[in-house]
Amino acid sequence: MDILKRTHASLLIEEAGERLLIDPGSFEEPLADAHGITAVVITHEHPDHWSAEQLDRVREHSPRARFFGPAGLVAAAADFPVEAVSAGESVSVGAFNLRFFGGSHAVIHPSIPVIDNVGVWVNERLYYPGDSFAVPEGIAVDILAAPAGAPWLKISEAMDFVTAVGPRRVFPTHDAVLSAIGRGFADQRLGEVTRAGGGEYFALIAGDTLSV
Repeated sequence: MDILKRTHASLLIEEAGERLLIDPGSFEEPLADAHGITAVVITHEHPDHWSAEQLDRVREHSPRARFFGPAGLVAAAADFPVEAVSAGESVSVGAFNLRFFGGSHAVIHPSIPVIDNVGVWVNERLYYPGDSFAVPEGIAVDILAAPAGAPWLKISEAMDFVTAVGPRRVFPTHDAVLSAIGRGFADQRLGEVTRAGGGEYFALIAGDTLSV
């Protein structure tokens, strides 16, 4: 499995010659190559996790790609053929087995409504939580994409999340809102708790690929 970290909260995963795209939002650069995408998973409806322009590009270059997301995303992206998924469901598409967890976005502020969010476990290896600290119960996570910076996030919460999941390997995501200094701070703290749990931390930046 090759995991390409993109600009903010998006990942491009390659396995057995197929490609899975997660959360291609408005903070991301357009994919240089949108061909050969088997599926797109969108964890929730916030624009930093999806945009019509990004999905149009996928649909143009990979017309057979399937799109998955929670009910709130299905409503928000009504012009696209998004298949609704929720926590507890599993889907197999091409080389990818997808199992969904969570169900709700982390609380940003009591004045802001909580929306649907699903985390996704890819091929029983990589767990990507979207904007949530919901711990995926009953599974052993090999690789965790850990949120590093957001309006809904304190670094202590992200550290507790890593500790609770107990993965073998961790890398940061959701970090375009951080400066270089802030990203380094997040890497330091997330790395500390990862190693304390016996895991390995990878301080990936946009454009880096983790091959496992």
